[in-house]
Amino acid sequence: MTHNDGAIDETSHTVTANDQPQARIQRVLVVGAGTMGSGIAQVVAESGLTVTLADADIAALDRGLSGIARRWQESTERGQHSAADVSSFAANLRSGKLSDATESDLVIEAILEDIDIKARLFQDLAILAPPRTVFASNTSSLSITALGQRSGRPDRCVGLHFFNPVPRLPLVEVVRGLDTSEQTMQAAHEFASRLGKTPVIVNDAPGFVANRVLLPMINEAIFTLQDGVADRETIDAVMRLGAAHPMGPLALADLIGLDVCLAIMESLQRDFGDDKYRPAPLLRRMVSAGKLGRKSGEGFYPY
Repeated sequence: MTHNDGAIDETSHTVTANDQPQARIQRVLVVGAGTMGSGIAQVVAESGLTVTLADADIAALDRGLSGIARRWQESTERGQHSAADVSSFAANLRSGKLSDATESDLVIEAILEDIDIKARLFQDLAILAPPRTVFASNTSSLSITALGQRSGRPDRCVGLHFFNPVPRLPLVEVVRGLDTSEQTMQAAHEFASRLGKTPVIVNDAPGFVANRVLLPMINEAIFTLQDGVADRETIDAVMRLGAAHPMGPLALADLIGLDVCLAIMESLQRDFGDDKYRPAPLLRRMVSAGKLGRKSGEGFYPY
């Protein structure tokens, strides 16, 4: 990790913003140093691009950077990367602030899943960032079209929905808002490919594809547990052994975070106006009790 900016020699991407000259995506700002933000910053650094990680909470920023360093150290111990590899990755990563948007070609937000908070962040960034800068949201369910309108640059606003854990899972949903330009979509798609990910283009709709399909299944598994049909181990075993899922839905909910699951279900219910997306009462109770899954040490399973 460094506070010096490194030059990028490899092929990068172009984005046209109205009549602005084309910009090469060389410098990326990731806002939010939690699990998702730090994971995104890690894979950007590993791709050879210069990335700045920022968070209003300095303690959270320190934890995010420490987590990246720990994962890189573990990767050398497993023989996945050499010490020289990790040194080169670290040279691409720096800590920073929102003001680093002034020199960024792409800003990716990975903050609280609240559209008002995300929109205010984009409005603040729009004052700092050059007109060419693309704004991307890692939202898992919120409207990219609405965020784009409130950001003031709807043609340069796109969804880049990464999946947890970011360094391991290959999928990125590239979400097209109603006003997202073709140049922005191309830049976002090529950027995700540059990270070694598999980008899939989806249109803006509540939950996009992954969470519109996945979260109702998880929610139904919680209803099944709540109704006493089977215990947690049995429910998860049925889906692992009978449906070939790599992990059961309750264990997956713990990995995602029960608060995140609840927020997505509430968003689906609100945006579709359909009670089939009603969050299970047990899910609400567990979130209220602070039992959020792996990140809190207890969810459907203890950790």
